[in-house]
Amino acid sequence: MSDNLGCLGRSEDEVTSGSEASESEEGGERRTPGVKEQHSHCPVDSEYYYYYYYYYYYYYCNYVNIHILIFQIIFYEDRNFQGRSYECHSECSDLTSYFRHCNSIRVESGNWILYEHPNYRGHQYFLHRGDYPNFQQWMGYNDSIRSCRVSPQHQGSFRVRIYEKEDFRGQMMDFHEDCSHVYERFRFHDIHSCQVQDGYWMFYEEPNYRGRQYYLRPGEYRRYSDWGASNPRIGSFRRVHYFN
Repeated sequence: MSDNLGCLGRSEDEVTSGSEASESEEGGERRTPGVKEQHSHCPVDSEYYYYYYYYYYYYYCNYVNIHILIFQIIFYEDRNFQGRSYECHSECSDLTSYFRHCNSIRVESGNWILYEHPNYRGHQYFLHRGDYPNFQQWMGYNDSIRSCRVSPQHQGSFRVRIYEKEDFRGQMMDFHEDCSHVYERFRFHDIHSCQVQDGYWMFYEEPNYRGRQYYLRPGEYRRYSDWGASNPRIGSFRRVHYFN
C-alpha cells in the first residue's frame, strides 16, 4: 500500500481536513483540495481519477483509525477512578509527564502489561479488561506506573519449554497449558532459562499466580535476568489469552 495513503502519526485536525470532501473552483475545474498534490504522479489528469483516490484514501484512514483505537486503558491518580486521568491507546515507554502516581485503572479493551519504571523496567503487571479501583487489585507493590505496552492478540497454540539451568541446560519440560504449581510438575523451584515457542506467557514468583510477575514474548531467555527477574524462583505461569 502506498505511503501516500497513510495517516498514522497525524493529528486529529490533519486527518479531519484530509477526509472532508470540500470542493473548490480552480481554472473552471472541480477538484478535491490536497488529493492531486498527493498523487501528482498519476498519468491520467481527470476528475474521476482524483475522486477515486480520494475515497480510497478516506476509507483506508478510517480502517487504520479503527484498529488504532481498539486498545484503551485509563490511568487515574487517585483511588476509585478519581483525580487526574490519562487515556492511552498504545504502548508508551515513559508515562511520567502524564500523571504523578497511579492508584486506579480502567481497562476498556486489550491486554496490557504495566511497568513500575520507564522503558519497561521494574515490577510488571498484567491487566485485562475490567476495573481496578486500587493498586492492590493488580497486585501492585506501590502506586508507580511509568510505562506500558499492549500484548498482541494470539489465538493459536501455546508452547513454552523451561530448563533447570542457564543456557538451556539440565532438566527440561514442555508446557502447553497453565501451570499453577511449578514444583509439583517440574520438581524444581527454580527456572533458569526458557524458550517461548508459541504465544505470550506470564511467569509468577509464587504458586497460584501470586507474587512478582514477568511478561514473556516468543523468543529465547538464556537466564532469568532476560525476563527481568532478580532470581530464578518461579512458582507458576500461565498463558496470556486475548480478552475483548
